[in-house]
Amino acid sequence: MNSDPYYQRGIPPRNLISLPADCSAPNDGICCSVSKLPYLQCVISETLRLYPAGPLLVPHYSSNDCTISRYDVPHGTILLVNAWATHRDPKLWKDADSFIPERFENINSENNEGYKLMPFGLGRRACPGKSLAQRMMGLTLGSLIQCFDWKRIDDNEIDMVEGKGLTMPKAVPLEAMCKPRPIMEFLL
Repeated sequence: MNSDPYYQRGIPPRNLISLPADCSAPNDGICCSVSKLPYLQCVISETLRLYPAGPLLVPHYSSNDCTISRYDVPHGTILLVNAWATHRDPKLWKDADSFIPERFENINSENNEGYKLMPFGLGRRACPGKSLAQRMMGLTLGSLIQCFDWKRIDDNEIDMVEGKGLTMPKAVPLEAMCKPRPIMEFLL
């Protein structure tokens, strides 16, 4: 029998982020444990891949004439990168439309695997708040998992269809029921 307390609650570690047992101690908040949760970071990366905050990256002007993938780009051209399309390109991602956090477990910067994911842009013009945003997502998601038991409202498939708008919000809001865990009073 598996001794993992989350597994015993019916939460298989691969279906939901399994927090280490030491995260349950009243004196140990999620803040000091996020670095010990690599699967949590995989879930965040996969979520940002499928549902970036903005489908298009910040536009840039070309400062010189250049060629990008056989296209001649004259000086002063406005360049847009469609992160949403890149993140769902089956030439770049196996099962591109499926939520598979494990694809980020062994990202290797030497073979440019990390450069396919760009929800914050890349290089020197990437979002300056990238590190803060990723840290806050880890802390928020980790705290929500640590402090609450979550249940779906019904047995219907979760509708992940995107709506219209600049940030492509979900067309149908997600509804879930949360029950506070006893540890919450010690952490918040």
